[in-house]
Amino acid sequence: MRGADRLIEALEREGVEAVFGLPGGASLPIHDALHDAPIRHVLVRHEAGAGHAAEGYAKATGRVGVAIVTSGPGATNLVTPICDAHMDSVPTVFITAQVSSHLRGTNAFQECDVLGMTLPIVKHSIGVESADHVAQAVHEAFHVARTGRPGPVLVDVPADAAKGPAREGRAELSLPGYRTRCVPHVGQLRKAAAAIAAARRPVVYAGGGVVHAEASDRLTEFARHFELPVTTTLMALGAFPASDRRWLGMLGMHGTRAANWAMDEADLVIAVGARFDDRVTGELQSFAREAKVVHIDVDATEISKNVEAHIPVVGDAGQALDGLARELDALAPDPVRLIEWWARIGGWLDAHPVRRAAGHDAGTIDPEAALDALDAALRGDAIVATDVGQHQMWAANRLRFDRPRRWLTSGGLGTMGFGLPAALGAQTAFPEETVVCVTGDGSLVMNVQELATAVEEELPVKVVLLDNAGLGMVRQQQDMFWDGRRAASALGGALDWELVSRGFGVAARSVDEPGELDDALAETLAEPGPALLRVGIAPEADCLPMFRPGGPAREMIG
Repeated sequence: MRGADRLIEALEREGVEAVFGLPGGASLPIHDALHDAPIRHVLVRHEAGAGHAAEGYAKATGRVGVAIVTSGPGATNLVTPICDAHMDSVPTVFITAQVSSHLRGTNAFQECDVLGMTLPIVKHSIGVESADHVAQAVHEAFHVARTGRPGPVLVDVPADAAKGPAREGRAELSLPGYRTRCVPHVGQLRKAAAAIAAARRPVVYAGGGVVHAEASDRLTEFARHFELPVTTTLMALGAFPASDRRWLGMLGMHGTRAANWAMDEADLVIAVGARFDDRVTGELQSFAREAKVVHIDVDATEISKNVEAHIPVVGDAGQALDGLARELDALAPDPVRLIEWWARIGGWLDAHPVRRAAGHDAGTIDPEAALDALDAALRGDAIVATDVGQHQMWAANRLRFDRPRRWLTSGGLGTMGFGLPAALGAQTAFPEETVVCVTGDGSLVMNVQELATAVEEELPVKVVLLDNAGLGMVRQQQDMFWDGRRAASALGGALDWELVSRGFGVAARSVDEPGELDDALAETLAEPGPALLRVGIAPEADCLPMFRPGGPAREMIG
């Protein structure tokens, strides 16, 4: 067997059912080995699409997503998805072909040092040295990608290693330098439990790590059992049921007042699988000034990186919540201590509900009301991917998720162009599910070529495009924080989205009148194949409330 055959055999042993890729000269041995394999190869139209599709697959399933591309520009086009996966801790394996070993360092055709280029943005990278090493590299990559704090692993395979004869690889793994800590320290759990039992104004702050740890059910049980308020980050939507009265909504720059104000007045923050990024904290000096912090995370380097943790707990989120519940039960905390706190929170929620009222103006579609209509049409039974911008924040605040892995978005890197290929990855994993991509005109145009992938691969993704003829979030911040000096934020209205979509073979329709929206949504969702609905919204529509970048999180605008 060739090294390429061993590679595909290793993917099969890892349980891989689908990969996303685009072939080139250096990757031809690998793609040839895929020809007769049971693994589905989804042919994208751009390598960035392959990477984001692998992310979407991983986010929706919890399994490792795989992308396979060629050397040189194939590998460099994968850099943004690799960085995106790194920022959001997505378990992914990116396989790049490379020029033959004897050509390395010669500036050969389509040679690129992708290992060196991506070193800061991968969890691990492996440069294959021989055909015999290929299978072992794949197994090591999968193990590292999905254990501990998940993340992207790069495997670079020279063409001669892919083409050369390869013996069967070893089944066992030997990674003496790689250690993960999943079991939390009992002593730290006891300290955390004592802090919760004594707290009068506690808040649970849940991040994407809860989803990665498959700990959503345990988080929900924990919060309900001990009557704790919960706020979730953008990456954790669905990790705690949006229908639960204890949910304060999403916190952060475009979060709810109740969530941000609760964090501001809390005397104890219980952070679970969250990293205190700047879009959550705002101005660090004024963030949660009165609170002690219990920080639970499987990655010890995240603890006290941005905000000091008074009680650090290193370990798997699910195991930590289980242990914390046991310790807290033993203390039997008095629920009466939280009555005043819940009354305070209730006042905020009465005045500023998690989902504030929205309605259309005469002759103009309101984007938030449009997403309310989409939410009603989906009835909580869909996987939703988004791009990045105003539509992303509107969707985060209007759509409701009671389960994890139904919300797929780009958080840390904020990658425009993520949404459509991520939706295709999720649809590949769940062909019978309704998968919707909520996007904006600025984002969709960045990877619009993947509409062709949707058609050719028979992936019936539904695209809901909020079209404001501009880079809405850029325009909004220019208006609010740059004295209205609009520079390079208007895209114009010349693009005919219906024509573009139909050119790819995608069913398309457009709506600009509020009275036509519900029917257009129903017709789009009922299409048997991929479909696009362009929804015209006002270019001046703002995404509020928010706090200013770098400003105090408690000072909400709008």
